[in-house]
Amino acid sequence: MENLPSAFEQLLAEYADDLRLGRGRSEHTIRAYLADTRSLLTFLAGLDEQSTLGDLDVHVLRAWLAGQSAAGVARSTLSRRTSAARNFTAWLVRTRRIGADPAVRLVAPKSRRTLPTVLRQPQAEAAMKAAESGAAQQDPVALRDRLIVELLYSTGIRVGELCGLDLDSVDHERRLLRVIGKGDKERAVPFGVPGADAIGAWLRIGRPALANARSGAAFLLGRRGGRLDQRQARAVVHEVLEAVPGAPDLGPHGFRHTAATHLLEGGADLRVVQELLGHASMATTQLYTHVSVARLRAVHDQAHPRA
Repeated sequence: MENLPSAFEQLLAEYADDLRLGRGRSEHTIRAYLADTRSLLTFLAGLDEQSTLGDLDVHVLRAWLAGQSAAGVARSTLSRRTSAARNFTAWLVRTRRIGADPAVRLVAPKSRRTLPTVLRQPQAEAAMKAAESGAAQQDPVALRDRLIVELLYSTGIRVGELCGLDLDSVDHERRLLRVIGKGDKERAVPFGVPGADAIGAWLRIGRPALANARSGAAFLLGRRGGRLDQRQARAVVHEVLEAVPGAPDLGPHGFRHTAATHLLEGGADLRVVQELLGHASMATTQLYTHVSVARLRAVHDQAHPRA
């Protein structure tokens, strides 16, 4: 990674503080924004050794994006970097480092949204049964793994939200999870009877066997007693799906896609699904209606004599 002028490095550090403390962004978002902003500032510095923030205009922004497009960067990535640039220049204006926002006229390339891969309902059911059979011997880790896949599928929460659950996040009486989502927004997500059974077994047998001084209030634990890591949760999902013949190799987000699709196929209202998933925009939730329609079309094409 190229070194930036010290003034730009200091600027990045102050911007990172604002993202983390002032805006409450997630660490994942902060890393992405900082990487994209560093790329932009590196491009600006490479135009002229004497470049300053005053030289950052819409032409520089367009040239920065055009160079990446020519290098084959995906539309979705260009769209994200456009968003990062807008966020950065808005911060520069807000903190009075520049007078006018050069990104106001910057147009993001439209990304081609691909339909997510999801499990069919029999495959999802087989995955749950595979996890249950693994937990039959009451092994603490197996009980945890069963709970991981059960909650990811039955609630549709993000893997980061799952790993962030504390003991007091579970409302056992009403069968609700108190989830802290993007932007530190809290929402309540229901779980069913199988989820309640998995939680009960985990809290009675699994968690006490793994808990130690490192555990604190964490609901789900790793093998060494600390809070469950997202990478461990992903490994569990991949392992469970390996036991399901014909199932696609999905990560935890695949279970989220699957939960949303199956809710809509079961007749759930789109706005309810939006609330359950914690989507800020209805447009994000509507993607799953296209998944259902695409599946309907595939079945029609295969089965109907006039297709």
